[in-house]
Amino acid sequence: MKRHRLPRREDMTPAARKIRDTYSITPGAPLLKREFGYYCLERWAEEGLAPDADFAAEFDYDTDYVHYLGELGWCEAAFVPPFEERTIEDRGAHEVIQDASGRRLLVFKGRRSGFMPEYLEHPVTDRASWESKCKWRMDPSTPERLNGLEDRMREAVGAVERGLFMSQRVVGGYMYLRSLIGPEDLLYMFYDQPELIHECMKTWLDLADAVTARHQEYVTFDELFLAEDICYNGGCLISPDMMKEFLLPYYQQLVANVRRRQVDHNRHLHLHIDTDGFADPVIPLYRDWIGMDVMSPFEVAAGCDVVEIGKRYPRLVISGGIDKRVIARGPAAIDEHLERIVPPMRSRGGYIPTFDHGVPAEVSLENYRYYRKRMVELGG
Repeated sequence: MKRHRLPRREDMTPAARKIRDTYSITPGAPLLKREFGYYCLERWAEEGLAPDADFAAEFDYDTDYVHYLGELGWCEAAFVPPFEERTIEDRGAHEVIQDASGRRLLVFKGRRSGFMPEYLEHPVTDRASWESKCKWRMDPSTPERLNGLEDRMREAVGAVERGLFMSQRVVGGYMYLRSLIGPEDLLYMFYDQPELIHECMKTWLDLADAVTARHQEYVTFDELFLAEDICYNGGCLISPDMMKEFLLPYYQQLVANVRRRQVDHNRHLHLHIDTDGFADPVIPLYRDWIGMDVMSPFEVAAGCDVVEIGKRYPRLVISGGIDKRVIARGPAAIDEHLERIVPPMRSRGGYIPTFDHGVPAEVSLENYRYYRKRMVELGG
């Protein structure tokens, strides 16, 4: 039950051919039709969207083009076992809970998702808390990590047989450290306990290396996709020197190991970084240190302009860059926005148009439908 060689192009699904053309930066190729995510579903239900709506049919999305491999976290560390999720304190309309990552959060009572909670505590404050609460949960040899492996790999092999893009998702180092320590305390810990940060990152590397090695026994990767969220509206949340000391060397080692293990050496391993905020300053760092060749989602409100970035970095695959605020304004604004972005980016190639984050509640169902109609017309 292994599959490393891709099928002939004519035997791939249409959307699989499309994403491969995109990642090859093929000028003029039809644009992949997909979306980032949704924070608008309550509003859309009120406006008539059926609760069981098929979004691919409703909004003309492509399907059957990518297969995501997991088991390495995304916004948090890949703990096995996770922390017990429980209520810590009742505060009337709110409650304090412990989540699966060991954090204490203030949330609305009876509603734990769809909004940004208040983070009250994080599990790691020093070496003792790291070792007692978290480090052992990242042991690559924990038998429970193998649960369901054969079924997951059988599904992955089936995806390769259809030519689907094989993407291994990993929580990025900054996102991982932030989930352990908290964004503010992490900044102090870089200075006060650098050896502990290195130990956390070595543990991250050991787990990521072990899990990717296991997956690579069955399939060859097309993409290593790191969720980083290392930027805010003013640029990077930590300095380039901090990135070079605490993050990038671990990425270099993981990438080198993954590349060495690839069975199909004809496949390019695309390195994809996902970060919110103003990403321009970190593009050269990721490009030069680890060979990043894909980035998303290019938040417009933070100053990202995919047309200009596409000109400066012609070999960068770009996903995102559609301003969610503009789509909320209606057809005239939508037309102006898309006509500025889509024709030149399609001509360039290597572009996947999506919102620059999840679709917010400010976007009506009517406006989103109009946006999708125009996007399909412009994107081919």
